Amino acid sequence: MNQPNHHQIATYLTNYVLSELVKYVMEDTGCGIEQAMEKVYKSPLIEALQDEENELYVQSPAYLYELMNRPLRTV
Repeated sequence: MNQPNHHQIATYLTNYVLSELVKYVMEDTGCGIEQAMEKVYKSPLIEALQDEENELYVQSPAYLYELMNRPLRTV
């Protein structure tokens, strides 16, 4: 059996993190899955999470949820 490559692992972990973020949004807001998915996928975090070079997908979903909910800073 072949070992998964870096891209496959990154995709798996990213999908896992995204599903957890959606669950957190649903639990915190009481909204349905569609609204939770919209909030997650419209978040500024999504682009950084999907960039494999950042390797942000290796962080815990709880940490990423906190990042997602922090106000953006403009400097």
